[in-house]
Amino acid sequence: MLKETVFRSEDVPVGDRLAYWAECVGRTHAPVRMSSEHAHDFRATQRVLDLGPVTVWPATFQQLRTQRTPKLIRRSDPEVYHVSLITEGTAVIDWAGHGTTYHPSDLHINDSSVPWELRTDDAPVTAVGIEIPRALLPLPPTMTERALPRRMSSQDGIGGLLAQFLRQVTADASSFQPTDGGRLGEVLIDLVAALFAHAVDSDEALPSEPRRRALTLSVQQFALAHLHDPELTPSALAAAHHISVAYLHRLFQHEERTVAAWIRLRRLEAACRDLADPSLHSTPIHTIARRWGFRRASDFSRAFRAAYGTSPKDYRGQARPEARLADN
Repeated sequence: MLKETVFRSEDVPVGDRLAYWAECVGRTHAPVRMSSEHAHDFRATQRVLDLGPVTVWPATFQQLRTQRTPKLIRRSDPEVYHVSLITEGTAVIDWAGHGTTYHPSDLHINDSSVPWELRTDDAPVTAVGIEIPRALLPLPPTMTERALPRRMSSQDGIGGLLAQFLRQVTADASSFQPTDGGRLGEVLIDLVAALFAHAVDSDEALPSEPRRRALTLSVQQFALAHLHDPELTPSALAAAHHISVAYLHRLFQHEERTVAAWIRLRRLEAACRDLADPSLHSTPIHTIARRWGFRRASDFSRAFRAAYGTSPKDYRGQARPEARLADN
């Protein structure tokens, strides 16, 4: 699984909990000043996922007033961009005398060199924070740190893709290998770069490599959501993203497999999971094949054997618990 550290305010004595939470935020974002109506018994949890140079931290916390002051900035500035996806509750965030209320599905953006203040009401807030070193994320030429977009939607477009990525990574860190962390961090940097470029409505402002990665990720996410459709072909993928088939193939020149091979492998991986699932043992193999976009059982068996060196039937037999016990 991904390298993960968990902090809970309940892990320290009652009187130390708010200070402990401020220390956690100070380590994962930047030093801050905090106060709360629940200071006598403050409740908060935080998971910190290590994605190479990028840190992602889902957190839930009670009513707070949090300040990043000029004095704290002068004392310590990690020089990071911060992006938060609000998933529950509301928060008011002030910067430069301007306050904005954030609701679930809103994205909040700031950087550690700019003073800000966050206030929440009595309902707990849940959010996913991202910390990206500024040196790794060049801004579009027409944007400065002071002109960062402060609120964006995560319900569609690049914001929606970023939110989907965050939800998938944070929902089950165990589905990834520790070595995946750096690669996921690179993808996250590209998505945030694409989000910034979208904010200034200038695709040209985004370097070609981050733009390619962001588009490739969008294509792959779309394909994963439509693996069951036998009509999912390179032509269909290109049409869904308003690009030519030739350009789609050029995107995948940087991947380990062609477009068709990538789709076939993802379908086979999904079929493997179903074949190994005890609750689906009575489901015919040809049904599983059709579920994952294979029109003919013979095509599925041929592709499966080529990929895994065994038949779907034998694979299912070996995956059964009694078969594994017999081998031991």
